[in-house]
Amino acid sequence: QVQLVESGGGLVQPGGSLRLSCVASGLTFSRYRMSWYRQAPGKERELVAMITSGGNTNYADSVKGRFTISRDNAKNEVYLQMNSLKPEDTAVYYCRTLFMVVYWGQGTQVTVSS
Repeated sequence: QVQLVESGGGLVQPGGSLRLSCVASGLTFSRYRMSWYRQAPGKERELVAMITSGGNTNYADSVKGRFTISRDNAKNEVYLQMNSLKPEDTAVYYCRTLFMVVYWGQGTQVTVSS
């Protein structure tokens, strides 16, 4: 059974930083693309960043230059380093992978507010 568990969310002031982590189990982690999505209140869930098994990355335009996705295959973890946070980054952030079917983590809340 594939499980994804996120951590690292919290309350941060505008301009601050947070680092999200997602630990995966139940799959050969290094073989799979991992993604971070987010969902703000009243909005659809959207792709934030993606990293392939080979380490190639892709980002939403709204976070380019501020967020960095990375992975540690030895630890089965994927990370999202978020810098220069803005109030509009406030959302629940989810880890996602596709292993036969789509799997989601439970989400971690990120709130950017003064």
